Amino acid sequence: MRKRLFAAMLLCLLAYSVPAAAQSKVNIEQNFADSLTAMPKEELAVSGGFYVPAYSSVAMSQGKLRVDFSVTLSVHNASETQPLVVKRIAYFDTTGKQVESYLKVSVALKPLATVSIFIPNDDVRGGTGANFIVDWAATGEIAEPVVEALMVGGVANAHYAFISQGRPTRTAGKK
Repeated sequence: MRKRLFAAMLLCLLAYSVPAAAQSKVNIEQNFADSLTAMPKEELAVSGGFYVPAYSSVAMSQGKLRVDFSVTLSVHNASETQPLVVKRIAYFDTTGKQVESYLKVSVALKPLATVSIFIPNDDVRGGTGANFIVDWAATGEIAEPVVEALMVGGVANAHYAFISQGRPTRTAGKK
């Protein structure tokens, strides 16, 4: 817990020392080429999905103040040996309307590799109830991916950082 808190505080400091560049038209294939591998030729026998709460805006001061946060969604392949196929990364707003889709085609993550999506704090399309859906697959039994969102933001001299862990929505094996 201390390590996560320290990491969140460090990221918060870094976020305010370097201007954030909007990641519009994210190209995962290009931005994370070193994290990707060839798509498996074998049948994808296992699949699953994650729901990840993300908060691009948070109400404070009895609801009189809105604080906007940057959001970094990270999808980690927790397997040391198997590629993880990421089939969909979609961002939704408070009403459940899809705001953005980040993959045109499925990509395969190398073992222990990660891809990320960054939403700057001035992109408030998600609102207070924003969320991501991440769908994944693999050719066989695999360590469940780790999917988290890191929110960083602040008001005046107060800075906040917190992590929201993805929750599995389903895992299915070959029938």
